[in-house]
Amino acid sequence: MSSSHVRIGVQLQPQHAQYAAIRRAVAEAEDIGVDVAFNWDHFYPLYGPPDGEHFECWTMLGAWAEQTSRIEIGALVTCNSYRNPELLADMARTVDHLSDGRLIFGIGSGWFQRDYDEYGYEFGTAGGRLNQLAEDLPRIETRWAKLNPVPTRDIPVLIGGGGEKKTLRLVAKHAHIWHSFSDLETFVRKQEILAAHCGDLGRDPGEIERSVGAPKGDPAEVGPPLVDAGASLFTIGVGGPDYDLSQLKSWVEWRDSL
Repeated sequence: MSSSHVRIGVQLQPQHAQYAAIRRAVAEAEDIGVDVAFNWDHFYPLYGPPDGEHFECWTMLGAWAEQTSRIEIGALVTCNSYRNPELLADMARTVDHLSDGRLIFGIGSGWFQRDYDEYGYEFGTAGGRLNQLAEDLPRIETRWAKLNPVPTRDIPVLIGGGGEKKTLRLVAKHAHIWHSFSDLETFVRKQEILAAHCGDLGRDPGEIERSVGAPKGDPAEVGPPLVDAGASLFTIGVGGPDYDLSQLKSWVEWRDSL
């Protein structure tokens, strides 16, 4: 098992909590030693009471940029459908500067229909949303180069999902990080498909960091098989109202023991 590049993330789900609790959780996560803090880009809770407390993604990332000093921050993931791509690029560039170059630009094509219906976006089809993402990613990258000032760094793009024909090809073309939502066996198989897309595009698949949701269980038992399969970023999801970070601590301790 190669352990030199294992990183630990936390997804502080912005649901069922007052913002003061989220603020405290971000501070605690940084103190614990996490590498990345993510939120998510939705307008309503994904589980629990459907009309529970919830906060918006990108304004929160701006606050995190000022509150934190070491960790990377980002959305796991932002929804391409909710903002004009030129505006989204500018928002990301701004958070990149606010954070002194600590933004990870996580993006996906969207899936939660209630967000679309309640906020007046056209839901369409999964294929259509992926096609739109394919059109918008080059626009985002082009806008970054036009902005004044330009981003502080080549902003890392994280793409989440495992669709074999469209999503993984977008990963091969645009992403610095691929986030997989799959189990170990599927993760291994989809990496082979990703490598094939990289071959078609002339890209080294080793340039793409593999990110996974941290599975339940003892990190020392469930982590190594995923590391052996190529995963190096493990993210623990935590929800409100109290943001119990005990599992996160276990994963950070495992990382530090490697």
